[in-house]
Amino acid sequence: MARGPLPWLKPAVFTGALAPLAALAYRLASAGLGPNPIAEATNRLGLVTLLFVVLTLACTPLKLLFGWTFPARVRRMLGLYAFFYGSLHVASYALFDQGLNLKAIGEDIVRRPFILAGFSAFLLLFVLAATSPKLMVQRLGFPRWKALHRAVYAIGLLSAVHFLWRVKAPTTEPTVYALVIVGLLAVRVVSTLRTRPSVRRLPG
Repeated sequence: MARGPLPWLKPAVFTGALAPLAALAYRLASAGLGPNPIAEATNRLGLVTLLFVVLTLACTPLKLLFGWTFPARVRRMLGLYAFFYGSLHVASYALFDQGLNLKAIGEDIVRRPFILAGFSAFLLLFVLAATSPKLMVQRLGFPRWKALHRAVYAIGLLSAVHFLWRVKAPTTEPTVYALVIVGLLAVRVVSTLRTRPSVRRLPG
């Protein structure tokens, strides 16, 4: 269950989480991303973002199912990396695909449902990243902070929808991600229902 200090855990996750960016930079520099490298890089950044969203979502279900407590120690870091890669994904789209034309970006969001889903997920990611410091927990109060950060499941669902609609045709990869996210959400829902105290009616 790994309940000890594990001093290596956070440095290992911090370093490993940068590996996708290093690999992408290398392939971009060595012309290994095909005939349209910018579009390919944007897509890969989006996929890495989705991966970190799923890893963040998995922390609590892993504890509920297997008693593993160590994922919770890096949950905040994983969530911030999801925001980091999501920011790169959105920046790549806004800069290289739309030339930072805010009007064109706005029209794209309204006109293309998969862009709307992805943009909505990113806005929620921004909110969670902005409220992740301990100071924000104190300002909001833990119950409200916890309720707000349950939006990570909405982020997961919106990200899966963004991926599914982006590919335009049924493929295995986005379907698997969607099913995993739904499964993780189901674990949380079942756990909440089991632990919710039953309400008894008073005689009368």
